[in-house]
Amino acid sequence: MLDFLIKNFGNQLVKISKFKFMLDIKALNIALETIEQEKKIPHERVIDAVERSLAAAYQKEYGKKGQLIRCHINFDTGETAFEQIKIVVDETTVRMGSDEDDEEEALVEDNPEEVLVLPKYNEEKHILLSSAKLLKKNVELGDEISFNLENKSDFGRIAAQTAKQVVVQKIREAENESIAGEFEAREGSIISGIVQRAERGNIFVDLGRTTAILPFEEQIRNEKFRPGQRIKAYLYSIEEGPRGLSIRLSRSHPKFLIELFKAESSEIADGTVEIITVAREPGSRSKIAVKSNDPRIDPIGACVGQRGVRVNSIKNELNGENIDIIKWSDDDKENIAASLSPAKVHSIEIDEEEKKAKVTVSLEEQSLAIGRGGQNVRLAAKLTGWKIDVAGEEGDLIVETDEEGVINGDVLENETEDGDENKVENHTDSAEADNSEDENAENLEENKEESAENEEKVDSEEEIIEE
Repeated sequence: MLDFLIKNFGNQLVKISKFKFMLDIKALNIALETIEQEKKIPHERVIDAVERSLAAAYQKEYGKKGQLIRCHINFDTGETAFEQIKIVVDETTVRMGSDEDDEEEALVEDNPEEVLVLPKYNEEKHILLSSAKLLKKNVELGDEISFNLENKSDFGRIAAQTAKQVVVQKIREAENESIAGEFEAREGSIISGIVQRAERGNIFVDLGRTTAILPFEEQIRNEKFRPGQRIKAYLYSIEEGPRGLSIRLSRSHPKFLIELFKAESSEIADGTVEIITVAREPGSRSKIAVKSNDPRIDPIGACVGQRGVRVNSIKNELNGENIDIIKWSDDDKENIAASLSPAKVHSIEIDEEEKKAKVTVSLEEQSLAIGRGGQNVRLAAKLTGWKIDVAGEEGDLIVETDEEGVINGDVLENETEDGDENKVENHTDSAEADNSEDENAENLEENKEESAENEEKVDSEEEIIEE
């Protein structure tokens, strides 16, 4: 409806009589209601756009250089009135024109930063204070004086096309402002939308009034989307670019995890339980540290829910991402020990100046403390902000990390942070290698058996020949 209305905007609203140009008020009101309902744009904005567009059309056809023209629509009759606006000035606010002034103005344009001059007097947009007082006694400098202009009888056909172009532009500008205002209020929260398409790894998501982008780097690893699928994402950026509004979403952002917990847990939503810090490797594993502002509320229980229903719901939303929840403490040693769960720590030595901790674990707990590819200790370092070194009971250093979770050492060996994807590929490759080795072994055995049979045949033939 709205696209059709805009396409035929000029023709629908314009009525041309023998002597004057008029607007079809009934058609205009229908247009205003449709635009307000479908585009959420106040009708006042559209009226302003119509009046500005008609003024621009009149200026283009009949105006003179420098003129300021305004249009007013009478919503009782549909008639339009045009007026020229002049600003009240005197010798202190403008330069009176001359040929020398033209030369000086040209010099100013060449060196605008070096010379500061008053604007040149233009009789089409300025009126001297002395002349203005003859028309209006209480007029002051800077006031506007309006002069009625003739309503041209042939203006209708010209106005139709011009009005359409300018109104469409104004509607788009107003719509962009309206959309920006709506989504700026939702920045930093979770929104849902429908997957439209994928381009170069980026997912385009229909949000209703506009389309957002879920960039490839903001997606969870190995996650697949299909057109028409409804997804949730974290709105982290709204920018006005040369191509219009750019709304960017994320499913890998740490705050996406926080917002999901807020949606699942009323205790987190109302601030009874706080998520202090988050460390996340999207799609694989996360750790969150929580504390309760009410001694009667268990912060971990508030996150997990009965029978794990809350945390499992979040885990499913995050493509099976495992989530470790620890209770935050004001004691650094307790936080570091808890961050390495499920491993049990034997002892901790901390260096406050270096913000470094040496954690001792038993041989049985080493693999749990470090994690696959160093993931557990890496997330623990990110969560606590401490450099964490893991050592055996005899004091031998096994792995070192910095506060960002970067691991120093050979703990990763052939594993990489690409994690499960590479591991699946490696597992497949090794399985294929095992199968090929089995096949080779079977073939070798068969070859051996065939060789033995051939040798027996040769021996028997030699015996027959000898006989």
